[in-house]
Amino acid sequence: MPFPLKQEPDFTHGTALRTGLLLINLGTPDAPTAVALRTYLKEFLSDPRVVEIPKLVWWPILNGIILNVRPKKSATKYASVWMEEGSPLRVYTERQSVLIQAELSRRGFDVDVEFAMRYGNPSIGSVIEKMRAKGLRRLVVLPLYPQYSSSTTATAFDVVFEEFSAMRNQPDLRLVRSFHDYGPYIDALAEQVRAHWATHGRGDLLLFSFHGVPKRSLLKGDPYHCECHKMGRLIAENLGLAPHEWRLSFQSRFGKAEWLKPYTSEILHALPAEGVKTLDVMCPGFPADCLETLEEIAMEGKEEFLTAGGSHYRYIACLNDAPAAISALADLAQTHMSGWPIARASVNSQELQLQQARAIEFGAQK
Repeated sequence: MPFPLKQEPDFTHGTALRTGLLLINLGTPDAPTAVALRTYLKEFLSDPRVVEIPKLVWWPILNGIILNVRPKKSATKYASVWMEEGSPLRVYTERQSVLIQAELSRRGFDVDVEFAMRYGNPSIGSVIEKMRAKGLRRLVVLPLYPQYSSSTTATAFDVVFEEFSAMRNQPDLRLVRSFHDYGPYIDALAEQVRAHWATHGRGDLLLFSFHGVPKRSLLKGDPYHCECHKMGRLIAENLGLAPHEWRLSFQSRFGKAEWLKPYTSEILHALPAEGVKTLDVMCPGFPADCLETLEEIAMEGKEEFLTAGGSHYRYIACLNDAPAAISALADLAQTHMSGWPIARASVNSQELQLQQARAIEFGAQK
């Protein structure tokens, strides 16, 4: 059954038609407080793609237990990584959007770049409305998840489809399903590792820690597990690593069900006994640093490894606003816009300078 059409203002004929790029990330609370966390977690954990438990069973658990206990604990963790400008995930995602806009303009392309969050603010719906107000005619949706998963990529697409289903005049739509094996992005990740090693030295082992999902997702056909392994292998090959020089694991387990293995926490406890005393850890499935990387891996993971007998633990930051990452994501977007009239006759130098100034204002250019 189709969604009812939205109440829209009268269309102004002759409006310039625009091409847009929408970056979508998971989401973040508005503040590191229990109140903000409760609002955020309720939206996040009420998504049936995230928690595949019948609503009648899950609703009392979520509202009676989890939302009364977890917000306060999570708020403390968020506070430990909160930046002056806000949540790390939002700060870096916004910087990425600004820099990609500037990079596409530098290449001579006239594209509006915006970012949205699947849960929290700015919402996908509000950002699409903002882009439509500018005359949106063509849209590329780029979820910032290198690997496809029903609980991340698909649920972001669901909201986009819902927004489109209520429109009278729908824009052209192209979706970036995944980019786990996209060459320029793999190059950027490998460059990040090499730069880290050049500054801090190289450990006995490089561990790739990916966010976990329930094992039942894999058994039902979700490609996430396979795409994580392929991405890890491609980075290792790019770095010229032998099989014994790297390993892959999954973090952020939640609940009692079995999740994808091996678990990062168990690997960190076991490695010192295997002779690995210095460890480098990166999270290639996260284009931007967030709670799961900065608190769970950089802080908790370090404590676990050192307590188990390790001597040195070094976390390798996510790509964030690294120039190679911005270039790779701009390449990816440009590829998906192929055939669309996005090229300018000439680059407006004044506009480009304004975009670059905005990027500098965010502290995004190094």
